[in-house]
Amino acid sequence: MNLFGISLDPRRPVCRAGILLSLGALGLVWGCARAPLAEPVAVPVRTAEAGAVQTGNSVTYSANIVPYAEVDLAFQSGGYVSSIRQVRGADGRMRDLQAGDRVTRGTVLAVVKEDQYRDKLAQAKAQLERAQAAYTRARLAFERTKTLYETQSATKPDYDSAKEQYDGSAAAVVEAEAAVSQARIALGYCSLRAPMDSWITKRSVDVGTLVGPSTAGFSLADMHAVKAVFGVPDIAMSRIKLGNLQTITTDAVSGPFDGRITAISPVADPKSRVYSVEVTIPNPHTRLKPGMIASLSVVGSELPRELLTVPLSAIIRDPEHAGGFAVLVTQGTGEVVTAVARSVQVGDSYGNMIAVTSGLKAGERVITNGATMVRSGERVRVIP
Repeated sequence: MNLFGISLDPRRPVCRAGILLSLGALGLVWGCARAPLAEPVAVPVRTAEAGAVQTGNSVTYSANIVPYAEVDLAFQSGGYVSSIRQVRGADGRMRDLQAGDRVTRGTVLAVVKEDQYRDKLAQAKAQLERAQAAYTRARLAFERTKTLYETQSATKPDYDSAKEQYDGSAAAVVEAEAAVSQARIALGYCSLRAPMDSWITKRSVDVGTLVGPSTAGFSLADMHAVKAVFGVPDIAMSRIKLGNLQTITTDAVSGPFDGRITAISPVADPKSRVYSVEVTIPNPHTRLKPGMIASLSVVGSELPRELLTVPLSAIIRDPEHAGGFAVLVTQGTGEVVTAVARSVQVGDSYGNMIAVTSGLKAGERVITNGATMVRSGERVRVIP
């Protein structure tokens, strides 16, 4: 008798322990082979419902808050940084200027070592004194020669030579004065000064840093006013006018803020097909900070018809058609559903929404957050 390749001939002695071990190992292998594979973890996503925008509705736009003016302050005289302005920190100790500090116009932010520039200025001044002395001698000599020439006591060549020396010495004085002025300017440029009342957003040097002309030392931002920058499609441009009052709100700071439209881009962005618009808002207490996200509504933006829209974040590149667009539609009920790619045709954008002209129906839910991490046919977990 043979069981799993093991002889059970009653005439031969059998090691029962070995048989039991063999059968146990086979059972273990068989059990492992039949163990179910772990299911992949569903990617968490957020969804939104495709809905219609009615004609005449106000459209909400998302805007970025940027400073009224920004400047990268660079050195014009090279050398080693000898000092950086000291201010009192929150702990009461003196420290170097850093990002977040406010400075007034004309404040000296950093100084390049001045010794060599002072020496150059002294040399230029000495050269100017020599040129002035030579000019005085040449002028006196020319005046004497001129008098002699007028009484015919000096020849024409003598007169021409004296006149040439006089003119040359006068030109040397002008050149020496220019050298003094340049040396004085170079010495003044050793001090890096704030060109406006502003906030420091970045410091790029420390004491001992070797800098050259055009080396950036500080980045400054003027925030006495800020700009809310947002994009508007061509269909709504008729409602955007320079000087129009505009109110913005932001989740970071309570209360509305009023400003005026101060700039409209004459050319649409070639990728997004929207026009950049700036709203300038007074910011005397610097409550609005660069980088904040604001919301604003353009009232009465007339749309040509009822349009089906989805959030801009739901649009992805079509995996089946190069250059096309798609959305990931969720199918099923409950918390875990299936994501299915759907090719769509898109139209104009309206604030944070974009029109879908074909490929989608009203009421269908599309993935808005996490779409780039999901493939068609994968299971996803919808989170609130």
